[in-house]
Amino acid sequence: MACIGFVFNSARPKAVQLAEQTASWLVDNGHRTHILSAAPSASEGSAVPPDLDLAVSLGGDGTMLRTVDLVSSREVPVLGVNLGHLGYLTVAEPSGLRAALERFLEGDFAVEARMTFDVTLGEPPPGGNGRAGRVSRNALNDVVLQRSLVGHTIHTTVAVNGSPFLAFVSDSLILATPTGSTAYNLSARGPIVSPKARVSVLTPVAPHMLFDRSVVLVAEDEVAITASGEYPVEVVVDGWRTATLQPGQSVQCRQGEKDALLVTFESRDFHRILKAKFNLKDR
Repeated sequence: MACIGFVFNSARPKAVQLAEQTASWLVDNGHRTHILSAAPSASEGSAVPPDLDLAVSLGGDGTMLRTVDLVSSREVPVLGVNLGHLGYLTVAEPSGLRAALERFLEGDFAVEARMTFDVTLGEPPPGGNGRAGRVSRNALNDVVLQRSLVGHTIHTTVAVNGSPFLAFVSDSLILATPTGSTAYNLSARGPIVSPKARVSVLTPVAPHMLFDRSVVLVAEDEVAITASGEYPVEVVVDGWRTATLQPGQSVQCRQGEKDALLVTFESRDFHRILKAKFNLKDR
C-alpha cells in the first residue's frame, strides 16, 4: 500500500477532476491519497504526511516548482503531469497518469536528482558564515531580485563565501540553478546548463554598467545578495514573491541540503528535450 499526494491549482477544474478521479481509483486499489496545498509557503510543508511515497503535480512547471518546495525536504519523489503549456519538467500527460502510477507502484521508474537552493532571508550575523535566520524557501529554478517600485533600477552587492564579489545596477538580478537556466535566465540571455551539472548562474537583467555577463559559480559557493541602494528590492523565489528587502538587508542562497527528486520512466536526454521543447531544428 502506498501513500500518494496530489498538488494542483484548485482554480483549474481539469486538474481538480483529474485528481479526484485518480485518487478514487487509487483508493479502490488499496492505496491512500492526500491532497497537498499548492500555496507557496514553507509552513505548508508541515501538511506533508511523514509516510508520503510520491507527490503528483497536476499542472505546468509552476505547479511542479511548488510541489518540489513542499516535499523536497522530505526526499519525496515528484511525478509531473502536464496540464500547462511548455511542461519542461513534467513527464506524463493526463491520459497517461494511471499508466505512470502503475509503473511507479511496480517499481518501474527512475529518479533524477536536481540541485536546489536553500534560501534564507535576513542579514548574516557579524563574524558568521553568511547563514542567517531560518530557511525561508527551497528553490528548484531561481532566486530573482527585482524592482519593488516602477521607474528605478535596483542596486545590489554580491558576496561569495563571505567575501565581497560584485556590485550590480540592473533591472533585476537572477541566481539560477542548472534547472532554472532554461527559465528566466534564458530570457535574459544567460547560459543554458545541463541539469546534471552542479553550478549556479548569476545573471543581471538589463544591467546599467559595462560588466553585463553572467557568472557561473560552483555549487558549494554560498551567495549573499544585499539591497545596497535607497529603494527596497523584491525577492522572488521560483516565481513567487517571498519577501521585500529593505536597504541593507540580504538574501543568502546555498546549495540545498536536499535535491529535488523527479520521477522519470526513460533516460532523459537533456539535448533532445531541449531541442524538442524549444522547437530547435537540425541544420
